[in-house]
Amino acid sequence: MSFNPAYIDFLIVAAFVIYSVSVGFLSRKQASKDLDEYFLAGRSVSGTKAGLSMAATQFAADTPLLVMGLIAVGGVFSLWRLWIYGLAFLMMGFILAAAWRRSGILTDAELVMTRYSAEGALALRGLKAIYYGTIINCVVMAFVLIAAVRIFEIFLPWNEWLPAGIYDGIANAIASTGLEISSGVTGVEPFVATTNNVLSIVAMLAFVALYSTTGGLRSVIATDVAQLFLMLAGTAIYAWLALDAAGGLPGLPDRLVDIYGAGTAERFLSFAPKAEDALMPFLVIVALQWFFQMNSDGTGYLAQRTMACRDHRQARLAAVVFTMTQIVVRSLLWLLIGVALLVVYPFDASLPLTEAGIGERELTFALGMDELLPVGARGLMLTGMLAALASTLDTHLNWGASYWSNDLYKGIWVEGIQGRRADQRELVVVARLSNIVILVIALTIMVNLKSIQTAWQISLLFGAGTGAVLVLRWLWERINLWCEVAAIVTSLILAPVLIYTVDAEWLRLLAMSAASLAVVVVTAYVAPPTKPDKLVAFYERVRPPGAWRQTLVAAGRDPTAGSSEFRRDLLGLAACAVSVYSWLVGCGWLLLDTGRLLPGIVAILVGIAAVPVWLRSLRDVGTH
Repeated sequence: MSFNPAYIDFLIVAAFVIYSVSVGFLSRKQASKDLDEYFLAGRSVSGTKAGLSMAATQFAADTPLLVMGLIAVGGVFSLWRLWIYGLAFLMMGFILAAAWRRSGILTDAELVMTRYSAEGALALRGLKAIYYGTIINCVVMAFVLIAAVRIFEIFLPWNEWLPAGIYDGIANAIASTGLEISSGVTGVEPFVATTNNVLSIVAMLAFVALYSTTGGLRSVIATDVAQLFLMLAGTAIYAWLALDAAGGLPGLPDRLVDIYGAGTAERFLSFAPKAEDALMPFLVIVALQWFFQMNSDGTGYLAQRTMACRDHRQARLAAVVFTMTQIVVRSLLWLLIGVALLVVYPFDASLPLTEAGIGERELTFALGMDELLPVGARGLMLTGMLAALASTLDTHLNWGASYWSNDLYKGIWVEGIQGRRADQRELVVVARLSNIVILVIALTIMVNLKSIQTAWQISLLFGAGTGAVLVLRWLWERINLWCEVAAIVTSLILAPVLIYTVDAEWLRLLAMSAASLAVVVVTAYVAPPTKPDKLVAFYERVRPPGAWRQTLVAAGRDPTAGSSEFRRDLLGLAACAVSVYSWLVGCGWLLLDTGRLLPGIVAILVGIAAVPVWLRSLRDVGTH
């Protein structure tokens, strides 16, 4: 019996599955001790591992497809919409990571219990657990699964693998429900696509749930690190082969000119908007999007990884490792693939791209995997994409379950309503069962979403209403509980109104950001303030940066305490941002624009010159 080379791809995927499940079961005993072990790995994670785990989660199966769509719509400069998040990541690291780590809490929703004194703190904790852990979390998981569907349709043809009798029985059962899960852009018959996708989703979710629910965050991080290296290796090979299929890197700009014309080719390759592009919308989105977003202070799984670090220095290091991997390494690889696929899969750029057209451009990433990669390389890249999907799903499952078990079940139901102390093993069981509920909600949302860009933009709009208050609560003592309530209510009310009345996305973002910030500031002055003794206790425990003068006076401390460290941290943030974006743009120019050889070299050198400044800030963190 001859060996089928295609089995190599299968063996690579199988090895990844076996490794991930093994790690989950090896971590099961430790994870079962208590919620601290289950959700924060005993607060023993190194900064490097935590940062790489963050990067693996953000790698995601949906993001490379999103990148392909963005490049087709607006060229390279439109990717600043993703790159600008580096500022938020660095702000989390240099300004807030130490405070997160010192807080000693389990979830970001729990922070309200230590930060605010109002009687509604417990209710706000529950509201945030539902808003972030269920609504926002499940929307993100939904559009990650949309991307997975497009990959599944191409690479997982269950109709060819399963016996006809078994497959037909499953297909008829699915058809009787009226369910349709089909991308509509792969050419697969909807009936077959739906059946294949359901089987793929069930298999994928069962696999992810198996290791993430058994081993908790410890197994999630261990698999994330391995998954990240798989993703980067597979993506690097893909970039090499995509460029080769496009005729090689040196002549790539000329081939773009031949296909699309000089003006369009220049727009595709430019790192800055051209005169014909709408400059104001671009500036508004780039200026506001990184700050006015649902994870502006790290809230969510980024804060979870930060709090899992063994000390506040490692927490800051995690953010730097994450940002460098995410913004520089990953982005450059995807950039090369995206531009190469413009040549391999050309389209009529003179016509406006519809939502269906954007979906087709997003799909080119998966098509290139199928058509350009040989056996072995395809298996590695497919494993990398499955790993990207798994690393995102396992994180969101673990993070969402932390809200359900620690905040909703323990904080509100057991301690708040029943008035008893929760057993730790009982809480771990609840955490594991919570994953099932979260998956069902995410799948329900998924079947009603089509374009990844559309889903992403909706999630950004809802998150924009809460971004300001999340950062200000650390930096300004006047922020009170009602500021957070007002921001969430503003987001929930205003977002649907803007979606149905305003077409321009940048105007939506501007309106939401301005409205939420105004509401938060006004509420800070008119609503009942947090009691001074609560603020003093919070400051002594967390030592947050920013404007805490009255609290310091009430605590009998120097009102200028920490100001010099805050300025140093801001300088470290700025210096690290210079390194990140100088290396990104400099390497991009060297790779894609032969006319910018000298500026590219200068940009890289500027980034290197800034390194000692932010390294000093990493070393000296938390001295006051």
